[in-house]
Amino acid sequence: MKTVVVGASSGLGRCIAVALGQRGDQVALLARRRERLEEAAAEAGPEAVAVECDVTDEASCREAVATAAERLGGIDGLVYATGVGTLARIEDTPVETWRRLFDTNVIGATVTTTAALPHLQASSGVAVYLSSVNGGLTPPWPGLGAYAVSKAALDTLIESWRGEHPEVGFTRVLVGDCAGGEGDAMTGFSADWDMELAGEMATMWVERRLLSGNLLDVDDLVRMVDSVLRCGAGACVPTLAVTPRPVA
Repeated sequence: MKTVVVGASSGLGRCIAVALGQRGDQVALLARRRERLEEAAAEAGPEAVAVECDVTDEASCREAVATAAERLGGIDGLVYATGVGTLARIEDTPVETWRRLFDTNVIGATVTTTAALPHLQASSGVAVYLSSVNGGLTPPWPGLGAYAVSKAALDTLIESWRGEHPEVGFTRVLVGDCAGGEGDAMTGFSADWDMELAGEMATMWVERRLLSGNLLDVDDLVRMVDSVLRCGAGACVPTLAVTPRPVA
């Protein structure tokens, strides 16, 4: 299988790309950080290729997907794993943060999909997008309201693509609490958070039972994404939720 993973230099995207490559797939890893990409591609195996891509730059997206398709000999699957989240009360979220969230979490997804569409149509392929339980299965989490709004927009974007292009499988994957893997494969989602504010918000998350009290094993997420990518042309998984089991 020939799969393009966007956001593959770190976090969940890296975990997915490396695992697919190690399972024998041809994988193109796309992200901004070249050194990390090359390290991840080496880990994924000899069939993996690293292609620099900035999802906030339309020309970069189009060029990267075209390069990936050429080097793989086509595209059977697209995984959009890129995502940023900012911790802030919604009234304190500046305009530039809103723009960054939508540029990365929504606009980058549709530009990448547009570039990959002819290849996915040719292969009756599948596009998978990592979304969130925040706002998808639960009410928006305090402090992560702007992030939840961007993911709600992504979810509607996926439905719009599915409605206009039934010849391709489009799946949103709602992901619960997951730390990713080790080293660069660990999620950096909370790396820039204000820890004092995080502690205050975490208290509210616990009170409102938004936290399961457990973490999802990233290998379980990888297996589910892999299963969706391998759906036949006659099957479609519109939505998949992968969450940790709550603490008993």
